[in-house]
Amino acid sequence: MAQEILRLSAEQLYKNEIDTLIANETAPIPKGWQMSPKSVLTYIMGGKVGGVDITPKYMGDKRVVEICIATLVTDRALLLIGEPGTAKSWLSEHLTAAINGNSSQVIQGTAGTTEEQIRYSWNYAMLLAKGPSFESLVKSPIYNAMETGTIARFEEISRCASEVQDALISILSEKRISIPELSEEVAAKKGFSIIATANTRDKGVNEMSSALKRRFNIVILPPPSDMDTEINIVKTRVAQMSKDMELNAAMPTDSDFEKIVTVFRELREGRTLDGQVKIKPTSGVLSSAEAISLMVNSMALAGSFGSGKVTDSELAAALQGAVVKDDDKDKSAWTEYLENVMRKKGRDYAELYSECMERNA
Repeated sequence: MAQEILRLSAEQLYKNEIDTLIANETAPIPKGWQMSPKSVLTYIMGGKVGGVDITPKYMGDKRVVEICIATLVTDRALLLIGEPGTAKSWLSEHLTAAINGNSSQVIQGTAGTTEEQIRYSWNYAMLLAKGPSFESLVKSPIYNAMETGTIARFEEISRCASEVQDALISILSEKRISIPELSEEVAAKKGFSIIATANTRDKGVNEMSSALKRRFNIVILPPPSDMDTEINIVKTRVAQMSKDMELNAAMPTDSDFEKIVTVFRELREGRTLDGQVKIKPTSGVLSSAEAISLMVNSMALAGSFGSGKVTDSELAAALQGAVVKDDDKDKSAWTEYLENVMRKKGRDYAELYSECMERNA
């Protein structure tokens, strides 16, 4: 049955690792958690427990993850902030999978998110038939998390309108939801918390109020600090995703990964890796997540329409779509990069340059 599901949740995908960590637990476990903070850290950062290799889920600063876990041990909520593609949602999902074994209590923030989706709403057919009652109440993921003493996730909180965001203030302060229609209130059980994520660069972002920010511990997730780390992140995730998707293509070479990550880092930082040439940036963020998507897309092209081996032709086709988001602005910036930077990189980039120029014509 699991093979028919497009995307397994973290607790399903890594069930064996979670079960192993729970079975070999020796440290104290906080109320409402299924494993200790140290085991959660091992699950996120990787290691070996009970003869089982624990896959690293986050490749970055260990101290950042420790701060996240320590925050959730207290009664403070956690806010993960960073540029798109810095693994905020990925880390949020895996933290809740390890702590509660349930990462599905999620509110996806959008411009259309309402206060009812944060608190509760009503089954109107039952409301008309029986009047206000707990039976006709439709509980939000946060409501469920409060009742069960678990963690709810709030993705892209800054995409919600400010007045909708502020519905969280009383919940995070009082740790309870008031239901005036029933003259009742629901108090949170121990273990309840919220992990929210917010982008810093996307369009459509609404600034969070100071009152709401004060109720979160804020952790900033930076982009990968160096080239090798980013290549390792991209390569690891591409290997996992290509296996799940059965793309019928061989993994790209180390040279392919290095070329794509180099292009992304240079365009993202506005200069060449050696710092000698300034580069006009494009409108896209060009994050590690987009590099992963690009490589998977290249494998899909090679497996479906090519020889099964990723070539510069597939990489160029995927690069064009990743870099040129706004045709008027990005096309000229991309052409300038190709002519002033990639063309001068030598023989290793010659075919990729030629393929990219052909598609950008």
